[in-house]
Amino acid sequence: MTDAPRRRRQSPAVYRRRRLAAGLLALIVIGLVVWLVAAPPWRSAPTADATPVPADSTPAPAASTAVPPAATTPSATLTPTASQSASSGPRECTPADITVEALSDKTEYAQGENPQLSIRLTNTSAAPCTMNVGTSAQSFTVTSGSDVWWRSTDCQSEPSDMEVTLAAGQTVSSSAPLTWDRTRSSVGSCGGERPYAPGGGATYHLSVSIGGIPSAGTASFILQ
Repeated sequence: MTDAPRRRRQSPAVYRRRRLAAGLLALIVIGLVVWLVAAPPWRSAPTADATPVPADSTPAPAASTAVPPAATTPSATLTPTASQSASSGPRECTPADITVEALSDKTEYAQGENPQLSIRLTNTSAAPCTMNVGTSAQSFTVTSGSDVWWRSTDCQSEPSDMEVTLAAGQTVSSSAPLTWDRTRSSVGSCGGERPYAPGGGATYHLSVSIGGIPSAGTASFILQ
């Protein structure tokens, strides 16, 4: 049986070349790591800062809109009750956008006490819209059963237009209501005597419209 062949021992020069190659490889790896940390290839280019937004960007509510009623009644003012947002070129309001309500200051009036009548409208849509709220667009009607007793347009003089923008969700209403003098109105009796509406517990109904949009219901009240 013969002895196994012995492995040939490497020369010192071979060992020196291997150590040199290992050192160079280590330097290359270290340099690559340093480069990746300093300038990672996945870092995106810096983007411009967004335009700063003011701390309070809510615009001031619109000023009260004066709406002159019939010549024989005090001026009515539409007063905003919700903040109005700025908008460029809002569209015209449609009946689907606006809810109109008829209002009276009381549900019962003593003898000789005149009802104070108002209108309230709300933009129920999610966007601002414009509409005419002037006296040319307003109508107040008082009825008792099927009998029409009074219309604000019968003796109206110099009706006017007034275009306003209603913000989404904004409500405006008359701050100076119209006064019904409890008489029957007609186009031919504006300057003369007019009969008084019966009292004694009689019930009357107020309906309103603005811009051709009628109130959803009526405001009922009793005259004594």
